[in-house]
Amino acid sequence: MENAAHAAKDTPGNCGAAQCEVLVAEDDAVTTLVTRRFLQKAGYRVTTVENGQRALELLAERFYPIVLTDWEMPELDGPELCRRIRKTEHAGYVYTILLTARTSRDHILAGLEAGADDYVTKPVDEAELIARLKTAHRIIELEQRLRAAREQAVQLSITDALTGVYNRRHFMVEFPRELERARRFSTPVSIVMCDVDHFKKINDEHGHQAGDDVLREVGQVLKSTVRPNVDWVARYGGEEFAVVLPGADHKGALIVAERLRSTLAARDIAIPGASLRATASFGVASDRPTWPREGATADELLSYADLCLYASKRAGRNCVTGQEALPTAPDVPPEHAIPS
Repeated sequence: MENAAHAAKDTPGNCGAAQCEVLVAEDDAVTTLVTRRFLQKAGYRVTTVENGQRALELLAERFYPIVLTDWEMPELDGPELCRRIRKTEHAGYVYTILLTARTSRDHILAGLEAGADDYVTKPVDEAELIARLKTAHRIIELEQRLRAAREQAVQLSITDALTGVYNRRHFMVEFPRELERARRFSTPVSIVMCDVDHFKKINDEHGHQAGDDVLREVGQVLKSTVRPNVDWVARYGGEEFAVVLPGADHKGALIVAERLRSTLAARDIAIPGASLRATASFGVASDRPTWPREGATADELLSYADLCLYASKRAGRNCVTGQEALPTAPDVPPEHAIPS
């Protein structure tokens, strides 16, 4: 027997008062009916299952912030369900309440030690159940605030404060990991280095506020032009940015770099009292590590991209230069791949 009184899905961890979802694991039909009516009357959205095993399966499919579970059930009883919930990673904290006719001190302690947060004795009293659920709300909301604060702190620690893209520290940690993943799956990987042209002149003629505006705009152009949740952008330092393209071969990376170049060159950038256009020079380095060849290291691939970037500067700026990191790459001069 399963029932779901579901409206639109909550976001993971959302348990705002009457919008909270509750999963009830109970094999007694009468208790299930009474409990469901109590909860729905209070505004909860309720899903019911007949045993702990089915409850675990549902928890693997979606997040329920509150679980009410009977003690004695077929296949998987309440205490064991609590133990397995505690051993499993979820989108947020799962607050568990045992429903039990066992009221001895030893049984209550056994249930709490199994991982239950609270217990309600049978037959279920409506007022007591709702009061204990209010306690659950307080605990869940506190956990949500702590989780959000932690995630925000992590995000701030890897984000460049001016441009909103990743910072250099994140780049130096994650770029070698991208290369390791490429080696593991024998897939290509490319890096695009981007340097804003004549940036000192922008600062000298328009002021440092204008320079900051240009850097913010460049960061957002790069971020919005590449593939979301696949490619990623970091501010490497000063007016220089790195764009990492997992899975992109050299030909594809050159196309992406040219798209970035042309998009930026056509963009009007608002600065205090005026607008301007800024261009950038690009260097592209790519590798395809295939066994038994391990491929270039992070430092080597970055060095190749820098050589290409400087070649673009020498070629007149506002252009793209590329180099594949083949075994002979250090002896092969970068090619001016795509002129502006």
